[in-house]
Amino acid sequence: MRLDGRRESTNVEDRRGRTVATAGGIGLGGLIIAGLITLLLGGDPTDVIRMAGQRQQTTTTSQEYTASAEEEELATFAKRILAGTEDVWTKIFAQYGKTYVPPKLVLFSGAVQSACGGATSSSGPFYCSGDQCVYLDLSFFMNMRKQLGADGDFAYAYVIAHEVGHHVQNLLGILGQAHQQMARMSEKESNKISVRLELQADFFAGVWAHHDNRLFGSLEEGDIDEGLTVAAKIGDDYLQKQAYGYSVPDSFNHGTSAQRSRWLKKGIATGDINQGDTFSVRYEAL
Repeated sequence: MRLDGRRESTNVEDRRGRTVATAGGIGLGGLIIAGLITLLLGGDPTDVIRMAGQRQQTTTTSQEYTASAEEEELATFAKRILAGTEDVWTKIFAQYGKTYVPPKLVLFSGAVQSACGGATSSSGPFYCSGDQCVYLDLSFFMNMRKQLGADGDFAYAYVIAHEVGHHVQNLLGILGQAHQQMARMSEKESNKISVRLELQADFFAGVWAHHDNRLFGSLEEGDIDEGLTVAAKIGDDYLQKQAYGYSVPDSFNHGTSAQRSRWLKKGIATGDINQGDTFSVRYEAL
């Protein structure tokens, strides 16, 4: 991606080096498979909802933290991508007579406490609607490269833009309505709503990329392929087969590799938020 000279968002809170100690267990992985899948799926709003109802006693202490040069480069990169999402979504919302209120990006290391509960680096990046923040441990990008073989600027940008996509859903009222439905459904049906949310967030990430490129000429040859590679490798079917050798469709809550790639690609191609209604499409046709 071409990012030289781009502004960095100041809407960032750096909590790296803070140690979070929580009394009591945290149910992060209700539907997310332990190990590799827990590490790589990340950012499931349904997990955040589960955490929200848990009262915990949390102690946070600060210690001196020295980031590596690679991590600092990733922090600068993340701030520039966040700034790009602010510019794009502000323009899109304005076209519909709405005001875009951007999320805050919280950088953390190891563990973090959000308004939705506690989380560790192994849960991956996530969005919390309770405080309208995107939480990111930059080591996740390093793990993407090591565990998935997924690397590149646009691959990382897609991860951030996907979480911002959940924030867009929240501002539009989609996230709240979906969660209300999920609370009344069986686990199997709730998973289907979760898939629709995740695929729409993928689509919104693509919409951002489309408009960011129009505004700044940010995309280079190979960038889109990087994003599609990541989307394919974080599909529920791919990750379950990697972990177990088989997949269980009823447990999917993010979408298959083909679905995630398709909706990201559609967002990039069209840049039109009106074409991202994953809730009116027949589930089997997603």
